Amino acid sequence: MKTACVKAIAELARIEATDLGSAYGGETPSFGPDYLIPRPFDPRLMVQLSPAVAKAAMDSGVATRPIEDMDEYRDRLSQFVYRTGLLMKPIFDRARTDLKRVVYAEGEEETVLRAVQTVVDDGLARPILIGRPAVIQMRIERLGLRIRPGVDFDLTNIDDDPRFNDYWQLYHAIMQRRGFSPAAAKAVVRTRSTAVAALMVKRGEADAMLCGIVGRYQKKLAYVVNILGREVGIPNSSAMSAVLNDKGVFFFCDTHVQACPTAEQIATSALQAAYRLKLFGITPKVALVSHSNFGSHDDESARKMRDALVLIRERAPKLEVEGEMHVDAALKEEIRNRIFPNSRLSGSANLLVFPNLDAANTAYNLVRTMTDGVGLGPILMGVAGAAHVLTPSATVRRVVNMTALAAVEAQIRAERGL
Repeated sequence: MKTACVKAIAELARIEATDLGSAYGGETPSFGPDYLIPRPFDPRLMVQLSPAVAKAAMDSGVATRPIEDMDEYRDRLSQFVYRTGLLMKPIFDRARTDLKRVVYAEGEEETVLRAVQTVVDDGLARPILIGRPAVIQMRIERLGLRIRPGVDFDLTNIDDDPRFNDYWQLYHAIMQRRGFSPAAAKAVVRTRSTAVAALMVKRGEADAMLCGIVGRYQKKLAYVVNILGREVGIPNSSAMSAVLNDKGVFFFCDTHVQACPTAEQIATSALQAAYRLKLFGITPKVALVSHSNFGSHDDESARKMRDALVLIRERAPKLEVEGEMHVDAALKEEIRNRIFPNSRLSGSANLLVFPNLDAANTAYNLVRTMTDGVGLGPILMGVAGAAHVLTPSATVRRVVNMTALAAVEAQIRAERGL
């Protein structure tokens, strides 16, 4: 067992630290003269060493209670390392059942490359990186990663791809009546990797896409929506983000897309968000939050949330939803019962729907930062394709999580013929 432990430590030292640099003072060390063994506080030791020692104990006959499913044991241990582990487990499990091709628009970025290494190791998807091959290879070597082009991931050369003519012609066909000439279409496809990623999904060369690690959200979103279009029957796109902290997991909508949505748009976004909570194995409890508490105000914003509630109940009468209300009433049943004892919401709400972008984005970032919570998303909704626009603040773990989520969405779309 000592030998198994030593070998596990030696193996871990040669594996890149990905998004666990906090255990190393913010650095991400790689094996070499300055880094021979992991530090004692490296949380990966729990996942790497415990299974190795347990297996050695079972092989030697010392163990009196053998572990029947070692993979499940590792999954349980990983939940202590990654706080999103329990939330993402059903998504990860499903992603592994049918590997989908996920294309990363910013394939040269270090955050993406580290995430792709984890995606490959965990068997979550088949990655496709868009970028310059020489730059990607140089950064893989500098980071000490083990992924290899053509073996672990596929590569789309942004500077020289034989499909360039097909791509710009398709983009021009989509955008020609929006003021785009052939020359403008060529310029976009030659310089905008987000457009290339969306075109790959459109052409069926990739099943899902991720972008947004670099650049402005709205510009990235415009390429995605223009190329992939909107979901059938869904007039507006929206985004949902989640925070996982010591009080549980909470979802916020719409955190990134609609500046001042109408009651119709709020209702549509809330229903789409509620459906996605079910993918995590969570029963949605929806609160339409406002400065008004069950009619305490009668201004335009409060009426909008009340109108949205009517629309939601008409379309999903079994959904547990209530509003308009203050956030404290949404999260604490005792407050809600004192103010409005006939509420149809029980317990604490887990999906908070806001009247505008300012409120939703501020609440999400405030809760995430002040509670030392872990963020998930943004989860883009209402687009006719498995596509998500991240933000420059996305960590390696968030990219990994969103990869699995995009892969599962691609599976569902394939099953439904979408």
